[in-house]
Amino acid sequence: MSMDSLKDLYIDELKDLYNAENQLLKALPKMAKKASAPELKRAFQDHLEQTKGHVDRLEKIFKGLGEKPTGKTCKAMKGLVEEGKEVIDEDGDDSVLDAALIGAAQRVEHYEIAGYGVVRTFASLLGEDNAVATLQRTLNEEAEADKKLTGLAESIINVEASGAEENGAPKRNEKKPSRRR
Repeated sequence: MSMDSLKDLYIDELKDLYNAENQLLKALPKMAKKASAPELKRAFQDHLEQTKGHVDRLEKIFKGLGEKPTGKTCKAMKGLVEEGKEVIDEDGDDSVLDAALIGAAQRVEHYEIAGYGVVRTFASLLGEDNAVATLQRTLNEEAEADKKLTGLAESIINVEASGAEENGAPKRNEKKPSRRR
């Protein structure tokens, strides 16, 4: 694709996001399966449903532009998903692995936030007012997902990962030692 106009760049960036979202549709169920904390598992499942909506919204934007959404691989998301897969393949303490999953997921969210912010701005400059509203809605949802992950990390997951062995509390995947003799 030749980058001769802002519209060309806009379409290219939309294709990048479309591919990124489709990669997430495959990755999120694996992350949910690996998560041990029910709250984290649920957050991944909820975001999977949102991601399906993000794909649908992007398809509508492409339809309005008379363009096809395919033809580009998002290399950045491919790398982020690969890093997440490394966490999925690890063994270890459940709470520590959950903390690693949150870190991987937040990297993804930050990438998406940046991408949606860029295309929303392009849409605004190009007078694509319907797309601006749609992209802002998705941007808001991505930011909310990031905020939710931060909340889980700060209130539950990272706390468990940092304190389980320090205070003698059993880790989530351990049984409390018997006090019987």
